[in-house]
Amino acid sequence: MARWGFFITFEGIEGSGKSTLAHFLKDRLEALGFEVVMTREPGGTPVGERIREILLTPGLSIEPWSEVFLLLAARYENTRTVILPALQNGKIVLCDRYDDSTMAYQGFGRGLPLRLLSRINKFATLGIKPNLTFLLDLPPLSGLQRKSIDERTRFEEEQVLFHERIREGYLKLARRARKRFVVLDAQKAPEELADQAFLITLQRLKEKGKYRGEIPPP
Repeated sequence: MARWGFFITFEGIEGSGKSTLAHFLKDRLEALGFEVVMTREPGGTPVGERIREILLTPGLSIEPWSEVFLLLAARYENTRTVILPALQNGKIVLCDRYDDSTMAYQGFGRGLPLRLLSRINKFATLGIKPNLTFLLDLPPLSGLQRKSIDERTRFEEEQVLFHERIREGYLKLARRARKRFVVLDAQKAPEELADQAFLITLQRLKEKGKYRGEIPPP
């Protein structure tokens, strides 16, 4: 059986540039010969994508715990059918949002109990934790202003205070798991962020014995 792969997640508030960074990193890793699987949450599977449509529908009222259960259903599908098989086959998995999003959005943002969210997240993720998490940090207003009103989802319709709580929550999570999290300044140019994330990823892969090449100077 192939060696266990390497799992990278991307977190941040709305408009932080997670998806852009994930695509940049995928292209660069594949250019080095790595097998890379990219997925997202909510989404990543047919079931997850349908759930995503519900969760992001503007104007739709959803109870906070209903929101959690929808997210966990999508996460379980994604973990069981996409993430786990890829890791078992030694691939690098890039996931745009994962369990930290639930802690930040529904925990710190909605005010639901963190300890309980952590427990049920373990079930939905099969206990699989990322090797590396990039947190793209920027002021909420800056992120929200990156999208036009027509592009805004149900979450982006929330008050700025909601997004500020999420940002603070993410930063608290990053402080609690310093070895796993790398906080990036999302106000930098996308290319600069991509260079930074690429070098950090190569270093982490080298530490795990998954990369034996040279690491370019910063």
